[in-house]
Amino acid sequence: MLAAMLHGARDIRVESCAQPKPGPGMVLLRVRRAGICGSDSHYFARGDCGPFVPTRPFILGHEFTANVAALGEGVTAPVVGTRVTVNPARACGFCSYCSSGRRNLCRKTIMLGSASTKPPTDGAFAEYVTVRADQCHVLPAELDDTIGAMMEPLAVALHAVKRAGAVSGKHVLVMGGGPIGLLTAMTARAFGAVPVVLSDIVPARRKLALDFSADLALDPAVKHLSEQVSSLTGDGFDVILEASGARPALRQAFDLIRPGGTIVQIGTLGVEDVPLPANHLMLREIQLVGSFRYGNVFDEAIRLAASGRLNLRPLLTGLFPLAQTLDAMKQADDKTNALKVQIEVTAP
Repeated sequence: MLAAMLHGARDIRVESCAQPKPGPGMVLLRVRRAGICGSDSHYFARGDCGPFVPTRPFILGHEFTANVAALGEGVTAPVVGTRVTVNPARACGFCSYCSSGRRNLCRKTIMLGSASTKPPTDGAFAEYVTVRADQCHVLPAELDDTIGAMMEPLAVALHAVKRAGAVSGKHVLVMGGGPIGLLTAMTARAFGAVPVVLSDIVPARRKLALDFSADLALDPAVKHLSEQVSSLTGDGFDVILEASGARPALRQAFDLIRPGGTIVQIGTLGVEDVPLPANHLMLREIQLVGSFRYGNVFDEAIRLAASGRLNLRPLLTGLFPLAQTLDAMKQADDKTNALKVQIEVTAP
């Protein structure tokens, strides 16, 4: 098969490699469309992703739409030909986290397109990939391949909003106007938050936020931001969802949250410790909550997208064939103009 293989920083090559075979409990998927995630961009730009350093060349990609091509031993569903999207995080299914409904915290998770395992686990920038059958989620006809390949980042956003608790009627701030931030703002609005405000230091992203998902966009670098927030909300936001992964943004969240409010950390902040104003946590009873990957929300994300309450299509800002994966990765690197860049691996 053909696959886009990452050999190092800014070195990704479309080349021939062995097609995988589905083992017991697994399915072989023929990939149709794959999206480029921020972690894919990080691997491409640096050759690693934080603490995850590849021990060999490997295939990136974990946001995708595919057809079931073959079933491994013991698998009866989904049947061959079914169009699916995939939860790329394969939890063990047996530990205390998995058995208590928190599979996203499983310590034995295997992630597609990631060097978190040794050797790295190949992903979906390839004509074929194997996953466990229960990682597949059937896509309805009304969600085409473009939207199907956005279910993974939508699941990230949906899980984060659910971690905040009920947001209906609440003042919500989303920090960071990348794809996850925009999807989080869309989801918060769909769940009844009002107003939904987004902050980003890049003017173009603030404009996109107003076009796609936010009632108001703020520049977090202005001198009198606290006064702007006070005039809008009174004591501050009820909920802040930090999706930028920027340390100054997390610190700023403590100045913009109201007493008793909730801060949800979505963005990855790197490997070093981040100083936090612990007295604010105590004196104002602020809740600081982490949100990691998806929980168990993939099917809910699919239903939400199929309902028409979210318009995901404008997030697509680039589409390339597999042979031009290098060009796709370069476009995805443009943090000002690119949102969701996808690769058409095999035509429908």
